[in-house]
Amino acid sequence: MAHINLLPWREELRREKQQQFTVIAVGTGILGALLVLLAHMQMEGFIEQQNNRNKFLETEIASLDKKIEKIKDLEKTKTALLARMDIIQQLQHSRPQSVHLMDELVYTLPDGVYLNSITQKGSSLTMSGVAQSNARVSAYMRNIDNSLWLGKPRLDVIETREDKNRRTASFVLRADQVTPSEEPAEDNS
Repeated sequence: MAHINLLPWREELRREKQQQFTVIAVGTGILGALLVLLAHMQMEGFIEQQNNRNKFLETEIASLDKKIEKIKDLEKTKTALLARMDIIQQLQHSRPQSVHLMDELVYTLPDGVYLNSITQKGSSLTMSGVAQSNARVSAYMRNIDNSLWLGKPRLDVIETREDKNRRTASFVLRADQVTPSEEPAEDNS
Protein backbone atom coordinates (compact mmCIF):
# COMPACT_ATOMS: atom_id res chain seq x y z
CA MET A 1 0.00 0.00 0.00
CA ALA A 2 1.20 3.28 -0.89
CA HIS A 3 1.56 5.93 1.57
CA ILE A 4 0.02 9.18 0.62
CA ASN A 5 1.14 12.15 2.52
CA LEU A 6 -1.92 14.40 3.07
CA LEU A 7 -0.13 16.89 5.31
CA PRO A 8 0.98 19.31 2.56
CA TRP A 9 -2.58 19.46 1.20
CA ARG A 10 -3.98 20.28 4.61
CA GLU A 11 -1.21 22.73 5.21
CA GLU A 12 -2.00 24.41 1.91
CA LEU A 13 -5.72 24.47 2.69
CA ARG A 14 -4.97 25.97 6.09
CA ARG A 15 -2.76 28.65 4.45
CA GLU A 16 -5.47 29.45 1.92
CA LYS A 17 -8.08 29.72 4.66
CA GLN A 18 -5.71 31.88 6.68
CA GLN A 19 -5.10 34.10 3.64
CA GLN A 20 -8.83 34.32 3.02
CA PHE A 21 -9.35 35.17 6.68
CA THR A 22 -6.61 37.83 6.53
CA VAL A 23 -8.06 39.31 3.33
CA ILE A 24 -11.57 39.27 4.81
CA ALA A 25 -10.29 40.72 8.12
CA VAL A 26 -8.30 43.47 6.34
CA GLY A 27 -11.26 44.16 4.00
CA THR A 28 -13.65 44.27 6.94
CA GLY A 29 -11.25 46.56 8.82
CA ILE A 30 -10.90 48.84 5.81
CA LEU A 31 -14.67 48.79 5.24
CA GLY A 32 -15.27 49.52 8.97
CA ALA A 33 -12.73 52.34 8.87
CA LEU A 34 -14.39 53.75 5.75
CA LEU A 35 -17.81 53.50 7.43
CA VAL A 36 -16.47 55.22 10.56
CA LEU A 37 -14.79 57.90 8.40
CA LEU A 38 -17.97 58.37 6.38
CA ALA A 39 -20.09 58.62 9.55
CA HIS A 40 -17.56 61.05 11.03
CA MET A 41 -17.62 63.21 7.89
CA GLN A 42 -21.42 63.17 7.88
CA MET A 43 -21.55 64.14 11.56
CA GLU A 44 -19.03 66.93 10.91
CA GLY A 45 -21.25 68.11 8.07
CA PHE A 46 -24.29 68.08 10.35
CA ILE A 47 -22.35 69.96 13.03
CA GLU A 48 -21.08 72.51 10.48
CA GLN A 49 -24.59 72.97 9.08
CA GLN A 50 -26.01 73.44 12.60
CA ASN A 51 -23.24 75.93 13.44
CA ASN A 52 -24.09 77.87 10.27
CA ARG A 53 -27.76 77.84 11.28
CA ASN A 54 -26.81 79.03 14.78
CA LYS A 55 -24.69 81.86 13.35
CA PHE A 56 -27.56 82.87 11.06
CA LEU A 57 -29.98 82.82 13.97
CA GLU A 58 -27.59 84.84 16.15
CA THR A 59 -27.22 87.52 13.45
CA GLU A 60 -31.00 87.60 12.97
CA ILE A 61 -31.55 87.82 16.73
CA ALA A 62 -29.04 90.67 16.95
CA SER A 63 -30.77 92.55 14.12
CA LEU A 64 -34.17 91.94 15.74
CA ASP A 65 -32.80 93.20 19.07
CA LYS A 66 -31.70 96.40 17.32
CA LYS A 67 -35.15 96.73 15.76
CA ILE A 68 -36.78 96.14 19.16
CA GLU A 69 -34.63 98.90 20.67
CA LYS A 70 -35.65 101.23 17.84
CA ILE A 71 -39.30 100.30 18.44
CA LYS A 72 -38.92 100.98 22.17
CA ASP A 73 -37.35 104.37 21.38
CA LEU A 74 -40.19 105.10 18.98
CA GLU A 75 -42.73 104.10 21.65
CA LYS A 76 -41.06 106.47 24.13
CA THR A 77 -41.12 109.23 21.52
CA LYS A 78 -44.75 108.43 20.75
CA THR A 79 -45.79 108.64 24.41
CA ALA A 80 -43.86 111.89 24.83
CA LEU A 81 -45.53 113.34 21.74
CA LEU A 82 -48.96 112.18 22.90
CA ALA A 83 -48.37 113.79 26.29
CA ARG A 84 -47.35 117.03 24.54
CA MET A 85 -50.43 116.84 22.33
CA ASP A 86 -52.63 116.39 25.41
CA ILE A 87 -51.04 119.41 27.07
CA ILE A 88 -51.48 121.47 23.90
CA GLN A 89 -55.11 120.40 23.63
CA GLN A 90 -55.71 121.31 27.27
CA LEU A 91 -54.09 124.69 26.70
CA GLN A 92 -56.14 125.22 23.53
CA HIS A 93 -59.28 124.25 25.45
CA SER A 94 -58.47 126.50 28.40
CA ARG A 95 -57.40 129.52 26.33
CA PRO A 96 -60.90 130.98 25.97
CA GLN A 97 -61.57 130.30 29.64
CA SER A 98 -59.17 133.04 30.73
CA VAL A 99 -61.03 135.52 28.52
CA HIS A 100 -64.34 134.39 29.99
CA LEU A 101 -62.85 134.65 33.47
CA MET A 102 -61.80 138.27 32.96
CA ASP A 103 -65.20 139.10 31.49
CA GLU A 104 -67.00 137.47 34.40
CA LEU A 105 -64.84 139.27 36.93
CA VAL A 106 -65.89 142.57 35.37
CA TYR A 107 -69.58 141.64 34.99
CA THR A 108 -69.96 140.25 38.50
CA LEU A 109 -68.24 143.16 40.22
CA PRO A 110 -70.93 145.45 41.66
CA ASP A 111 -70.55 149.21 42.07
CA GLY A 112 -68.61 150.14 45.15
CA VAL A 113 -66.38 147.01 45.12
CA TYR A 114 -62.76 147.26 43.99
CA LEU A 115 -60.31 144.37 43.58
CA ASN A 116 -56.69 144.87 44.63
CA SER A 117 -55.34 141.48 43.58
CA ILE A 118 -56.43 138.24 41.94
CA THR A 119 -54.48 135.02 42.36
CA GLN A 120 -55.24 131.82 40.48
CA LYS A 121 -53.95 128.35 41.29
CA GLY A 122 -55.46 125.79 38.96
CA SER A 123 -59.17 126.53 38.95
CA SER A 124 -59.15 128.20 42.39
CA LEU A 125 -59.25 132.01 42.55
CA THR A 126 -58.33 134.20 45.50
CA MET A 127 -59.48 137.81 45.26
CA SER A 128 -58.73 140.57 47.71
CA GLY A 129 -60.22 144.00 47.56
CA VAL A 130 -62.11 146.81 49.20
CA ALA A 131 -65.86 147.41 49.29
CA GLN A 132 -67.92 150.36 50.48
CA SER A 133 -69.93 148.05 52.74
CA ASN A 134 -70.43 144.45 53.78
CA ALA A 135 -73.66 144.37 51.76
CA ARG A 136 -71.68 145.06 48.57
CA VAL A 137 -69.40 142.09 49.34
CA SER A 138 -72.54 139.95 49.78
CA ALA A 139 -73.88 141.21 46.44
CA TYR A 140 -70.55 140.33 44.84
CA MET A 141 -70.75 136.80 46.27
CA ARG A 142 -74.33 136.41 44.92
CA ASN A 143 -73.18 137.59 41.48
CA ILE A 144 -70.34 135.03 41.54
CA ASP A 145 -72.78 132.31 42.57
CA ASN A 146 -75.09 133.19 39.63
CA SER A 147 -72.23 133.35 37.13
CA LEU A 148 -71.71 130.70 34.44
CA TRP A 149 -67.90 130.83 34.67
CA LEU A 150 -67.41 131.35 38.41
CA GLY A 151 -68.85 129.46 41.33
CA LYS A 152 -68.68 128.45 45.00
CA PRO A 153 -67.77 131.81 46.56
CA ARG A 154 -66.23 131.57 50.04
CA LEU A 155 -65.42 134.57 52.17
CA ASP A 156 -62.16 134.14 54.07
CA VAL A 157 -61.69 137.50 55.74
CA ILE A 158 -63.68 140.71 55.95
CA GLU A 159 -62.52 143.67 58.04
CA THR A 160 -64.47 146.85 58.45
CA ARG A 161 -62.38 150.03 58.79
CA GLU A 162 -63.16 153.66 59.22
CA ASP A 163 -60.98 156.08 57.35
CA LYS A 164 -61.78 159.79 57.12
CA ASN A 165 -65.37 159.34 58.23
CA ARG A 166 -65.88 156.63 55.60
CA ARG A 167 -66.47 152.99 56.35
CA THR A 168 -64.76 150.44 54.06
CA ALA A 169 -64.62 146.69 54.16
CA SER A 170 -61.40 144.91 53.18
CA PHE A 171 -62.06 141.34 52.14
CA VAL A 172 -60.43 138.16 50.88
CA LEU A 173 -62.75 136.00 48.82
CA ARG A 174 -62.21 132.61 47.25
CA ALA A 175 -64.09 131.21 44.24
CA ASP A 176 -63.69 128.45 41.69
CA GLN A 177 -63.46 128.86 37.95
CA VAL A 178 -65.99 126.54 36.33
CA THR A 179 -66.70 125.58 32.76
CA PRO A 180 -70.36 125.55 31.84
CA SER A 181 -71.57 122.33 30.25
CA GLU A 182 -73.17 124.26 27.40
CA GLU A 183 -72.56 127.83 26.49
CA PRO A 184 -75.78 129.82 26.16
CA ALA A 185 -76.85 130.46 22.61
CA GLU A 186 -76.56 134.09 21.63
CA ASP A 187 -79.73 135.71 20.32
CA ASN A 188 -79.14 137.92 17.35
CA SER A 189 -82.77 139.09 17.23
